[in-house]
Amino acid sequence: MTGAISFEGAGTLLYKEVLRFWKVSFQTVAAPVLTAVLYLLIFGHVLEDHVQVFPGVGYTSFLIPGLVMMSVLQNSFANSSSSLIQSKITGNLVFLLVSPLSHWAWYAAYVGAAMVRGLVVGTGVFLVTLWFAPLSLAEPWWIVIFAALGAGMLGSLGLIAGLWADKFDQMAGFQNFIIMPMTFLSGVFYSVKSLPGVWQAVSHLNPFFYMVDGFRRGFFGVSDVSPWLSLGIVGTSFLVIAALTLNLLRIGYKLRS
Repeated sequence: MTGAISFEGAGTLLYKEVLRFWKVSFQTVAAPVLTAVLYLLIFGHVLEDHVQVFPGVGYTSFLIPGLVMMSVLQNSFANSSSSLIQSKITGNLVFLLVSPLSHWAWYAAYVGAAMVRGLVVGTGVFLVTLWFAPLSLAEPWWIVIFAALGAGMLGSLGLIAGLWADKFDQMAGFQNFIIMPMTFLSGVFYSVKSLPGVWQAVSHLNPFFYMVDGFRRGFFGVSDVSPWLSLGIVGTSFLVIAALTLNLLRIGYKLRS
């Protein structure tokens, strides 16, 4: 009975979380798509005739998968983190705390909604940017796998940030000093092979790099590292972060104080 109640409650909470961002879709979906298009217009215009990362692949085509994945990651994080911190600050979190929801139900609902938003924004960026450069789908299964893992991982990180932060400036610090740098230094705008040796080594310590590189592999069939290596690192990172998030939810970290 408890499992059934938790499952039903998780579905209700998931619906509420999806509805929360969809009601302001102009801000949560359309605005990130526009931002990605502006990046494409600026960088593509400046570097199209000067940079070729993969043989036969123009720079604009190379850039599009990176922008799509960046949008998925940033919006997945933003959804779960902003929802939880808003609930903590406004005080309506108490209504969830008195409900018979398990930590698994909380995780499924918040991360599920984060994945929905991230993938919706990523799909929007992909569809709009297709007007600017041709793209093939050489190995599409990698696109699906890394998009789902990336969205789930950043949704989990968003929950951790939302649990930790007590006010919006703490949340902004988490995003500006951790999420944004790791995203921009993940090879979205360049191949890490173009970097000096020491910076290549540093880039390979960034799990976001493997998400972007594996995702890009699905379009072009080539990548900076093996997609199986990327899958192993991203999958392991996701499992570790998911386990940490579930444990924090289980013990009620900063939820009941």
